Amino acid sequence: MSQPAQQQDVPGTQSRMTPTPDCGEKSYRGSGRLEGKVAVITGGDSGIGRAVAIAYAREGADVLISYLDEAEDEDAQDTARLVEQAGRTAVLVRGDVSEPQHCRDIIARAVDAFGRVDILVNNAAYQMNRQSLEEIPDEEWDRTFHTNISAMFHLCKAALPHMASGSSIIGSSSVNSDSPSPTLAPYAATKAAIANFTASLAQMLGERGIRVNSVAPGPIWTPLIPATMPEEKVEAFGGDTPLGRPGQPAELAPVYVLLASDDGSYISGARIAVTGGRPIL
Repeated sequence: MSQPAQQQDVPGTQSRMTPTPDCGEKSYRGSGRLEGKVAVITGGDSGIGRAVAIAYAREGADVLISYLDEAEDEDAQDTARLVEQAGRTAVLVRGDVSEPQHCRDIIARAVDAFGRVDILVNNAAYQMNRQSLEEIPDEEWDRTFHTNISAMFHLCKAALPHMASGSSIIGSSSVNSDSPSPTLAPYAATKAAIANFTASLAQMLGERGIRVNSVAPGPIWTPLIPATMPEEKVEAFGGDTPLGRPGQPAELAPVYVLLASDDGSYISGARIAVTGGRPIL
C-alpha cells in the first residue's frame, strides 16, 4: 500500500492530503467513558489530535483544541464542528506551543471555559527530514525541542494546579524513541525525552492520584508527513512495517481513550506502542 507522492508547506493541512486521513469521523462510537470530563489537546486540529478530540467528545468530554496558525484554521474549525455535533463544547486556541507563555495561556483558557483540566494530551509536534547533521539549522533544532518536549513541561506545570485526583496526562511519543531514524535525529531525541519525562512524572504525581502515560505511534498518516518528508518517502511511507501500511489516526484514538478513562485506572508510567508491528522493547 502506498500514497501518491505529495508535498505541502509546514505545518500541513489535512484537507489537502490524498488520501484524507481517517480520524474516526464516520467510525468512532462512544460509550460514555469520559462523561463530563474536560480535555486539553495540543495539535488537535488534524491527524492524531483530531482523532483524539473526536473520540473524547463522543465519549462525553468537552475539548479545548490547540493548534499552530491560520493555515490550520479550516482543519481546526472542522474538528470543533465534529466535537459540537457530539453534543460537547469545543474551544479553539491558536498559537505556538514552543512559547512558554502560550502554553500557560492555553491552560488559562481551559480553566476559564471549564473550571478545571481532567485530561491533558501533549500531542503537538514538529519534525523535519534531514540527510546530515550539518544540514540541520540551529533554529530548527531549538524549534523541535521547544515544540515537542519543552511545551510538555510548561503545559503540565500550568495544568497541575487545576487537576484533581483521577486526572490523566498523556504524551505523544514515537517508535523513534526506541528506534531513531537518522534523518529525524532532533525529533527522535525529543520523543525519547517525552517517554523519559512521562516516566518521571508518573512517579512524581502518583501520590496525587494523577496518572501519566505516553503513546508511541509508528508511521501514522497525518499532515506532518507530506509537510516534512520528501515526496519519495511520502509515497513509500509505512510500507516497511510488518503490517505493510501506515496507520490511520483513528487507530490511535482508542488507546488515548483508555489512558484517559477509568478503564486505565492502574496504568501509569506506561508507553503503549501502536506501531504496525515495529517493536518497542
